[in-house]
Amino acid sequence: MATRQSVDQLLQQCEDAINLAQDQYKDAATQQHYNDGNYTNALQALEDAYNDLAKLSFSANSQQREQLHRMRLQLQQVQNNMILLDH
Repeated sequence: MATRQSVDQLLQQCEDAINLAQDQYKDAATQQHYNDGNYTNALQALEDAYNDLAKLSFSANSQQREQLHRMRLQLQQVQNNMILLDH
């Protein structure tokens, strides 16, 4: 069973990845190809967080799974926006 602390830490990691990705998205939208390395790193952070969520959800209770699922949807939305950005 997942501990509350492990779920909270993972959710914080996801929030950090989302914030980083949103910052990179804004930069990429205005600067074109200037900083592709950071953009790629932000996408990788989102993917890593997504994979960690999937792993932790196997040992989570139903309430925790719901929290993790909602965060997973947020991660996917940010990922989709970044992938679809024509920069």
